[in-house]
Amino acid sequence: MFNDIFKRLAGLILKPAETWNKLSQDEEDKESFLSRYIYPLIGLIALAAFVGVLFSRKEFSFEIALKSSIKVLISNMGGYFLAVYMMSELWQGLFHRQKDIRLWYYFVGYASAPMFALNIVLALLSEFFFLRAAVLYTVYTIWEGATAYMHVREDEQLKFSACASAVIIATPLAIDYLLFMMMPGLRL
Repeated sequence: MFNDIFKRLAGLILKPAETWNKLSQDEEDKESFLSRYIYPLIGLIALAAFVGVLFSRKEFSFEIALKSSIKVLISNMGGYFLAVYMMSELWQGLFHRQKDIRLWYYFVGYASAPMFALNIVLALLSEFFFLRAAVLYTVYTIWEGATAYMHVREDEQLKFSACASAVIIATPLAIDYLLFMMMPGLRL
């Protein structure tokens, strides 16, 4: 299972156009996709956050590591599902296409691959904070998936990529910020 996840991640990061074409031909049910790709990947991010905090701090604090893991888990999981819902609504309202939330589960999950990989790396190596700029590679991944996976016309590709990028990148960050503001116990 993890071998398949890493192959998909590597393909979406290293060869996004080719990988999007392959993914558009795959038939996988939503529950299988969530349980074999999204949940394990977000679990890896949470585990990396736990391990990263546990071993990168001067003092050994299981509590802080657990809080960090929970915060990352909630922001990534909530960000994913919120992005799926928002893009499904925008797809119908802004692009005048038939609402298909099932399609968005796949697209948002695959388009978030660079962000997920970056979250794992940054959780383990927090001193490389300058790598946060690499999240912009998600925009390129979305650009490539717009025509290959979502079948967006070329004249709408820029608008689609801008909207999808803003939603997919911003939702986990917004949830993370809300957790930071609302729950003082999660402030690290």
